[in-house]
Amino acid sequence: MGMQVVVLAGGFGSRLKPWTNTVPKPLLPLLDKTLLEQVVSTVPEDLVDEVVIAAGYMVDEMRQYFSSIELPYEVTILPEDEPMGTGGALKNCIDHVSGRFACFNGDVVSSLDFSAMAVQHEGMKAIGTLALWEVEDPTRFGIVGIDEDYRVTRFKEKPTSEEVFSNLINAGSYILEEEIFELMPEGKFSLEREVFPVLAERGELGGFPFEGFFIDAGTPESWTSAVEAAIKDGRFASGSLIEGTWFADGEVADCIRGEYNMFSSGIQVSKDSIISQSTLLEGAKVGSGARLERCLIGENAQIGAGCQLKDVLVDHGAIVPDGSLLQGGTFPQIE
Repeated sequence: MGMQVVVLAGGFGSRLKPWTNTVPKPLLPLLDKTLLEQVVSTVPEDLVDEVVIAAGYMVDEMRQYFSSIELPYEVTILPEDEPMGTGGALKNCIDHVSGRFACFNGDVVSSLDFSAMAVQHEGMKAIGTLALWEVEDPTRFGIVGIDEDYRVTRFKEKPTSEEVFSNLINAGSYILEEEIFELMPEGKFSLEREVFPVLAERGELGGFPFEGFFIDAGTPESWTSAVEAAIKDGRFASGSLIEGTWFADGEVADCIRGEYNMFSSGIQVSKDSIISQSTLLEGAKVGSGARLERCLIGENAQIGAGCQLKDVLVDHGAIVPDGSLLQGGTFPQIE
């Protein structure tokens, strides 16, 4: 029996600017799928009846994309007129979502065993079950305390170091019952601050710790990690994997390569260029003697001869002059 999958994709993708000035973050290609499709792929395909996107930015572009491709599930886009927080965005789906459903933050790429989490959720008779991930420093996240039966006893969003009671964090992946809407206030609010702590207090929230990988693919650094994880995990249905680099095209780009590159279709790279841990989107060109390390190169961007770029995000269509030496940040530079 399938379920609806809600993806909370209302953000502006500001940490991946300037890429996201013209392409909404959910539509950025991650191997042969969009980021949003990679998020949804956590749920086994036969369990997905419909994907509901709670969208807040470049909604028309998302509608156009999903109406133009064939997917094994229906896609419905529910826009929010103004930023409503994670809770408000989910409540905006109240008239469209029913029964038990999955809910994901829009940039989470993980190794979560969703089927096992669903079994635990069914057995607990909880209103919600949260996927949990262990970290050394949980102060940037929502931390979760669980008992020996995996029932959540406490939930605290972004605690101070003095408030830390657990190293398990909310991994942005949930199974929820429609009764959760009864706890939601009107207007803008946060699931993490105003709903999950209440459910924890009532003993109506489960926690499902998992291992493997958990990546919030919303920054250039974490995007590179997500590409590596997706390559290692074989999260692609087309293209080819050669010596740790994924190629969209059958023609192999002939250059000196390190591992975990993503080479989209129509790229051109010089034979003596050196490329490692980098993403090259469609139509990108790399000149002779250039060296790229952990870079994100936008669509139809051109990297000049002799350039040395490290940890740089290059905008779509940008032209990096010959001999440029750049480390960190974006090109063109943004504030």
